[in-house]
Amino acid sequence: MKNPFEAFHQAGVRKREIPLDKILKSKEETLSTILKGYEDLLKNEAKDLVWLMQYSTVIKAYSIAEKGIEGIEYTAEDIEEFCYALDHSDQIPYLITGPAGVYISALCNHAKEEEIYLHLRDLTVKINLLGYRLPTDKKLIVEGNVGDFTGIGLDGGEFIIEGSGKNYTGAGMKRGRIIVRHNLGFNTGHGMTGGELIVGGRIKGLGKIVGGKIYERDQLIFPHEGIKPFSF
Repeated sequence: MKNPFEAFHQAGVRKREIPLDKILKSKEETLSTILKGYEDLLKNEAKDLVWLMQYSTVIKAYSIAEKGIEGIEYTAEDIEEFCYALDHSDQIPYLITGPAGVYISALCNHAKEEEIYLHLRDLTVKINLLGYRLPTDKKLIVEGNVGDFTGIGLDGGEFIIEGSGKNYTGAGMKRGRIIVRHNLGFNTGHGMTGGELIVGGRIKGLGKIVGGKIYERDQLIFPHEGIKPFSF
């Protein structure tokens, strides 16, 4: 016997796009736009950061990065995807850790989320300049080790590193807090004028520090009786 409802059923069926496919396509487009902004940064001589690390060069690169991300709708998850795209993908021919760190910092500083968590433990390189100019309303947490010049110019935000850092961490820091679970390298806090830098492990050496506080293994090591603030 023919099903009397068969014709009605076939007429009512419409081919629908799977929402997951739409989401994935949108995320791919977002990542592609973010990658394009990074390429523009490299083309605008920001690669000078590879050879000459000067604060004026960092400021210039950050300004270019901010222009590159204008109008992009992205999330903290997209920032993490960008980090891994640079590290593992052939979409970008090379990863330059200085400009990459400046660009990632700009993405974090202008993200809609107040708290950003980046799982970077599996990256093959340690990115420099993460947390640059992190503002007051932001909390950045990085799982894994980081490179040089981490958290420089920190401007009131809270930056937590669930690993170790290299040299010049917190340099030029104005206010806010950097927490490092393990160890730091040389020139820690160089030129910092305020804020707190809390290190759970060992610090190889301090830079010339103007102000603020630095703790090593729960002990206040700056300011300290034997270490005077430096006047530039």
